[in-house]
Amino acid sequence: MTTSVTTETANPETPATLAPEPCCGPTCCGGAEATSPPSPSREERIEQAVRRRYAAAARAAATGSEASCGCGCSDEATTVFGRTLYGDGEAAGAPAGALRASLGCANPTALVDLAPGQVVLDLGSGGGIDVFLAARRVGPTGKVYGLDMTDEMLDLARANQAEAGVANAEFLKGRMEEVPLPAASVDVVMSNCVVNLSPDKDRVLREAHRVLRPGGRFAVADVVTVRPMPVALADRLELWSECLGGALEADDYGARLAAAGFTEINVEVLQTYGLEQAGADGERLLAELGLEPADVEHLFASALVRATKPAERPA
Repeated sequence: MTTSVTTETANPETPATLAPEPCCGPTCCGGAEATSPPSPSREERIEQAVRRRYAAAARAAATGSEASCGCGCSDEATTVFGRTLYGDGEAAGAPAGALRASLGCANPTALVDLAPGQVVLDLGSGGGIDVFLAARRVGPTGKVYGLDMTDEMLDLARANQAEAGVANAEFLKGRMEEVPLPAASVDVVMSNCVVNLSPDKDRVLREAHRVLRPGGRFAVADVVTVRPMPVALADRLELWSECLGGALEADDYGARLAAAGFTEINVEVLQTYGLEQAGADGERLLAELGLEPADVEHLFASALVRATKPAERPA
């Protein structure tokens, strides 16, 4: 896998002055701005924006509406995000609320062969769809943890769990930068279009490495970029919560996994798209930022990210 560096790059981990997220109504961005401490840090602003958007998505799914992938979500975006990414056989029997709340960019349970008795952790589990699919595969002797920081999503996931009668799953409140599980306690860490939301991805990857047992697998679907992102896009707060502003370049993702201690790393790009296909209000953003359509065409991609925590060497 290779990518070319041809424009000014934006590093999602580099401090920047983020443009404010526009409020686009109560069903999309959660209504009025939440009360926050004076002069919140960049990381706090990103986290607040993510919480608002996913809380709103959970409320929509709980009331029978499809969760919106963004303020300008288009029909095209359903080919990149959401329930249509699951086959009929996979979705059969899954709670309707879990499918409505699906905002992922692939099916992470298809990335790794889950076996009966395994313990799985889903980072950013949302409404629980991937937790429930994994729970089927690991069976009653296995267990799947779903981790989410948004109360509304946790409430929805637990309601979906009760509806589906899934006994071998547990939903935990927490941040993926601080996983509330012991070291070497899970066999597989998976995630579906969530790692990109973190302003500290290196810490997320180190935490994934910590909780995995030796020989454990990292199997994540995520949004990446196939070339450097214009700095102006990474500075837009609303694009972070829409899974775009914080996307890593594909090669950089692999390098960060290696730095966290992973081996057997593979970042497989599936489908490329631009702002409009992802549901963002691309025309407005391009005009505001002075960018050309060519600057964002096929910039983003859904990707399958695989890696392994090395097995312990015999003494």
